[in-house]
Amino acid sequence: MSKNISENILSLLNRKIFCLGDLMLDNYIIGNTNRISPEGPIPILDIKKEVKMLGGVGNVVRNLSTLSTKTFLVSLLGNDSVAKIVEDKLDKINVDKNIIKDKSRPTTTKSRFISNNQQILRVDKEKTIPVDRIIEKKIFEVSRKQILKSDSVVISDYNKGLITKNILNKIINFSKKNKKPIVVDPKSTNFEKYKGATIITPNIKELEQVVKKKLDTDYEIINESKKLINKFNFSYLLVTMGNRGMILISKKNSLKLDAEAKEVFDVSGAGDTVVSFIAAGMASSLKIESVVNIANIAAGVVVNKTGTSVAHLSEMLISANKSNYHLSKVMTLAEVEKVINFWKSKKEKIGFTNGCFDYLHPGHISLLKQAKKKCSKLIVAVNTDSSIRKSKGPGRPKQKLNTRLNVLNSLPFIDLIISFSDKTPLDIIKKIKPNLLIKGSDYKESQIIGAKEVKKSGGKILRAKILNNFSSSIIIDEILNTSF
Repeated sequence: MSKNISENILSLLNRKIFCLGDLMLDNYIIGNTNRISPEGPIPILDIKKEVKMLGGVGNVVRNLSTLSTKTFLVSLLGNDSVAKIVEDKLDKINVDKNIIKDKSRPTTTKSRFISNNQQILRVDKEKTIPVDRIIEKKIFEVSRKQILKSDSVVISDYNKGLITKNILNKIINFSKKNKKPIVVDPKSTNFEKYKGATIITPNIKELEQVVKKKLDTDYEIINESKKLINKFNFSYLLVTMGNRGMILISKKNSLKLDAEAKEVFDVSGAGDTVVSFIAAGMASSLKIESVVNIANIAAGVVVNKTGTSVAHLSEMLISANKSNYHLSKVMTLAEVEKVINFWKSKKEKIGFTNGCFDYLHPGHISLLKQAKKKCSKLIVAVNTDSSIRKSKGPGRPKQKLNTRLNVLNSLPFIDLIISFSDKTPLDIIKKIKPNLLIKGSDYKESQIIGAKEVKKSGGKILRAKILNNFSSSIIIDEILNTSF
C-alpha cells in the first residue's frame, strides 16, 4: 500500500496548472511580551524576527512549486512597494505570472503579531470592493490563453474583490468547454457564483455559514453537501474539518478521512495546500479518492509547521510511509556485492549514483528516473550523517540517515540502497564496478568521483539533465527563513 501511495505522490510531479486568485503578503512579526504599556493596558511586543511569505493564491503557487509544477498565475496587485516584494518572491519559484496592477487599491497585506507562539493581533491592509469591468476584461483575456496551456484550473477566492461573479462565470464556462477540471477554494458564502465547478473545498466553518446552521455530525455535513452539489452542479465537495479530518462528497457517495496530524501547531494556509494537491491530482490520471488521500497527507504535514507553510516532497513521502519501518532495499556492502554478482550473471545493466538526499526534491526524482531508463538495476549510495558533516559542515544534515533511507526506500525506481561514511563513495564504486555511473550535468566528467575507474572497467558515464531552481540547500534555506 505504501508503495502505491509513493507512486501516486510522484505522479503529481511536472503538471501544468492555471491559478487565478487573490494574491497577498503574509507578514509575521514575532517577539516576546514581558511588559505592559504605561500608555494603556496593552502588552508591549519586543520584536525578535519578521518573516514575509506569499499568501492567498501565492501560497497555492508555493505548494505547487514543490511538485515542479508549471504554474500559470493570473492575479491582481496594487502599485506599491509591497507588490514589489510579492513579485520578487514569485520570481524565485517556478511560476509564469501575469499580474495586473490596480492603482486604486493597496496590495493586500496580513500582518500577524506573535508572542510566545501565540497570535496576539492581526492587522489587515486591503480594499475589498469588486474590480471594475476594465480589469475584469483584462483578467479574462489573459486567463483564457493560460487555461488552454494547463491541465487543471484553480480559483482561489479570498473575497478581496478580484473574483467577481462575472469573472467566475466566464472562467468556469471556458474551462468546462475545454475539459479542464476546476478546483475552487471559496471564501464567499454565495456558492451560486461557483456553479459548475468540478470540486469546491470549504472548511467546516465556511460550510456552516453557507447553509446557515451548525453541522455537528458527519451525516449532517454529507446531507447538506449533497444538497449544494445538486443545486449548483458540483461534481464533488470536499469539507476540511481540522483535527476531525476531511470528507469527500459526491452525488451518490462519501469518503471520510481521519486527520493525519496528531498535533496541530498552525492551520494558516492548510486550505491552500489541500487545493494545490487536489489540483495536481486532478491534472493526473489518479482517481479522486487517491487524490484526496494525498491532499490529506499534505495537510497533515503543514499543520505541524508555523505560518503559511508548504509540504515538501520528502516530507510527503515520509508521512505516506511512516508505518513502513522495513527498509527492504537497504543493504550492507557485503550483501550488495552478493546481489550484484547475481545480477551480473543475469546480464543486468547496473547503474550507480550517490548523494546526500537531505530533503529529496523533484530534481532528485528527475535524475533518478533518467538513470533508471538507462539501466535495468539502479543502486543509490547515501552519505551517512557523519559523511555529510565532513563535506557540508556541522549544521547538516537536517534529516537524519534513517529518515533519508526511508524516503529513498519508498521510490519504485530504486533497486538497492547502501550508505557510506567516507567523504566519497569511491571505495564502493571500485568494488561493485557499475556499468553506468550517473551524476547531474552540473558536474563535468572530470569532477565526477569514480568516473575514471568506471570507464577503466568498461562502464559509461551519464551526466543527467538537471531541473533548475531545485536543490536541498534552497529548500533548507526556505524552511529556515519561514520558520519561527
